[in-house]
Amino acid sequence: KWALIAIAVAAGLLLILFLICIIKCCCCKKKHKKKEKLNLQNINGSTTASLVCSSHCPSSMKVGVKQAADLKAMDSGGTSDPYVIVYLTSDMRKKYESKVYRKTLNPVFNETFTFQIPQAEMSESTLVMQIYDFNRFAKHDIIGEVRLPLGDFDLQHVIEQWQELLPPRQERLGEICFSLRYIPSTSKLTVVILEAKKLKRMDSSGLSDPFVKVQLILNKKKWKKKKTGVKKSTLSPYFNEAFNFEVPFNQIQNIDLVISVWDHDKVTKNQQIGKLFLGCRATGNQLRHWSDMLANPRRPIAQWHNLQPVEEVDNALGLKSHFKLPLPGK
Repeated sequence: KWALIAIAVAAGLLLILFLICIIKCCCCKKKHKKKEKLNLQNINGSTTASLVCSSHCPSSMKVGVKQAADLKAMDSGGTSDPYVIVYLTSDMRKKYESKVYRKTLNPVFNETFTFQIPQAEMSESTLVMQIYDFNRFAKHDIIGEVRLPLGDFDLQHVIEQWQELLPPRQERLGEICFSLRYIPSTSKLTVVILEAKKLKRMDSSGLSDPFVKVQLILNKKKWKKKKTGVKKSTLSPYFNEAFNFEVPFNQIQNIDLVISVWDHDKVTKNQQIGKLFLGCRATGNQLRHWSDMLANPRRPIAQWHNLQPVEEVDNALGLKSHFKLPLPGK
């Protein structure tokens, strides 16, 4: 009896409740067009949710985010304005977002999201649910996340359980190799984008269509930029493309070199995979690479770098208004 009470109390401390159901649809004769309906009941049996799938649809997964409890207070008033983002790692472009629930640490969402996912990809994909605190005038802060590898679950049955929120995990975005050379006498900065590897998967196929943007920033203002060609369906593209910029020696200390890797998409907007910047304001490996270039004029210096989250780099750069700034005397 006491063990059961302890389990019940512990369940109340866990933070997010979810349900997953895979509905596999069989090919039926055209005359049979009835819908399959599955009724799901939550833990306390007080509400019922319905999952509906037509008999001729492809395999789909329905994820119901039901409620959260004991969330961290993110606002000065001791509350939060939580909402949930749900996505699969096999297709980062398809993300669902719940409504925002104002001033609560125990939101009841009761929202269901449907993912179309091939059976072959299920065991390799992970379901990610992230809870954010909404802020009208500033960046939305993440409260925590749940990651569920689908291969760990029997998806032929409805799964309903509490999961504890964990701090967000730093995703590996990939690595990029490029060389730098600066010739002070000719004011010529040469950047050669060589190759990348282990890039983050951005397409439903499990691959990406990467290209690289090379941008110069002068005194925290965007200045010059160039980009490589697109490499189709690969996570390890080989570019070997060189870009030349004219940068006078008296300005080289004020330059930030920004390298960003993008996923090309013909239909929707191109998405950034990750980026980094080099220059006298950089730190760590990026600063060392820049310093080695300045210490060895005329000599190409090649090095591998880890890609970093876009927001993290943009915040570090602290860019001002976006316009081209001509060089002094030009």
